Amino acid sequence: MLERLAPQVDEVVINANQNQAAYARLGPRIVSDRIGGFAGPLAGLQAGLAAAAYPLVATVPCDSPFLPGDLVARLRDALERERADLAVARTGDQPHPVFCLVRTSVAPSLDAFLAGGGRKIDAWYAALAVVEVPFDDEAEAFSNINTRDELADYDAAR
Repeated sequence: MLERLAPQVDEVVINANQNQAAYARLGPRIVSDRIGGFAGPLAGLQAGLAAAAYPLVATVPCDSPFLPGDLVARLRDALERERADLAVARTGDQPHPVFCLVRTSVAPSLDAFLAGGGRKIDAWYAALAVVEVPFDDEAEAFSNINTRDELADYDAAR
């Protein structure tokens, strides 16, 4: 995943709440959630937005090693063209909100949503200007691979 993401962005930052030393060995800067209780992907996004050195933040889950090599460029093109706050990848009718590009200016909205107990990504971004970007030809790029056995099964099926 790092090999595919790193060429697309200026800096990779990993959000990790456990095993930080192991992730640190990969090289990127590590940030932890700003709120406790392992609040999910939005807490990770909040940490990434707080750590951002640039006006846009791309997010991808660590368990999707086949992300498109042009993911960020396609999301950015749509974000700018539509003047959106957030661009989300989509395959078919299925949005993949953890594959997104977001403006750091939405941080106050996210902070308020999390402070109010919100945790669902789509509930948060429903109030934002969102563009869904089709990746219909690359459904496998968003495959979830969590173990070496799953990776071997994926490779065997190809």
